[in-house]
Amino acid sequence: MIATGSATNRADLARTLGLPPSTITGKIAQLLRAGLVEERGSGDPTGGRRPRVLHLRDDAGVMLAADLGRSHARLALLSMSGTIVDARTIPIDIGAGPHGVLALVAAALRVLVAGSGHPVVRGVGMCLPGPVDTARGMVESPASMPGWHRFDVVGWLADEFDAVAVVDNDANMMGLGEHATLDRRAAASRVRVGSMLFLKAGASVGCGIVINGHVYRGATALAGDIAHVRVAAAAGNPCNCGNSGCLETVVGAAGIVAGLRAAGAPVRDLPDAVRLAHDGDPRATTQLRQAGRTVGDTLAAVVNFFNPEVVVIGGMLSTVEPFVAAIRSQLYESCHPLATTALRIQQTEAGLDAGVLGIGQLCLRRALAQLY
Repeated sequence: MIATGSATNRADLARTLGLPPSTITGKIAQLLRAGLVEERGSGDPTGGRRPRVLHLRDDAGVMLAADLGRSHARLALLSMSGTIVDARTIPIDIGAGPHGVLALVAAALRVLVAGSGHPVVRGVGMCLPGPVDTARGMVESPASMPGWHRFDVVGWLADEFDAVAVVDNDANMMGLGEHATLDRRAAASRVRVGSMLFLKAGASVGCGIVINGHVYRGATALAGDIAHVRVAAAAGNPCNCGNSGCLETVVGAAGIVAGLRAAGAPVRDLPDAVRLAHDGDPRATTQLRQAGRTVGDTLAAVVNFFNPEVVVIGGMLSTVEPFVAAIRSQLYESCHPLATTALRIQQTEAGLDAGVLGIGQLCLRRALAQLY
């Protein structure tokens, strides 16, 4: 609670947890002696003297986070308060298999640690673009990640960094990171985001479901996987999952690039398609607007079922206005009116860092649970 800012002083903790002040005082004393928290400054008075504000100590160690895509990885070093201290993006090839990719990512993370002046790594987290068995920390039957099936990623990371390690799905962690970003900005007004649906739209497509600050994963951690929902626009298209007609075959990178090439556009990959759309190329605009409609139609069923407060659109395609506008339009057209009465539909505020913020947040929780 201190880490997320949901409680900033002893009175907050006592009130939120329903514990007597003496118990809170004892717990805080343990954290102070362990060097994990500190009290500094003054908060707003609540009828008496100004309370001292609790913070996690930034010098208590650092967290490492990696958000792996198919062709790049976003890496970050975070303080114990969950703030990004340093970050960078490196090229990778997820299809090259886990050994080479993990070694490359680990080396780049060590560079971040070396430059930070904080040698103690408390935890390391990684989010991956495929179904993740979070209990065992490994990818389960990924559609386009040869060699990753049931590879012990969490064990590899724990051994490499001698620290707490966590692994999760990228859309889930982007959702958690976005939720943390929105929650911090809403803290002053005390209006928290209760339920949120995060759409990751990039090389692949997926959803993260966040309820009261926690990811909803479902019985087998597959909740939010809209990539393999069958849609009319993809009828007959073979998918890597073994079925045909899946949403991702028309709105994922491969489908978008194939459609643009068929229209005569000079594209090699999704970034090319995005650049063309930003330049106003009518072929790219048309293609991505149609992709937005298709995604929006699928998302409408999810919104009707889940009835979230907020839908956030993230990933590379979230920067393309025709794509975002088409999703927004389709949601308002296809959802039940009550589902959209108070619904906020917006582009990501966390941007490229949503994934590393999310996995960093999850890793922080695990590390603190182990330390205390």
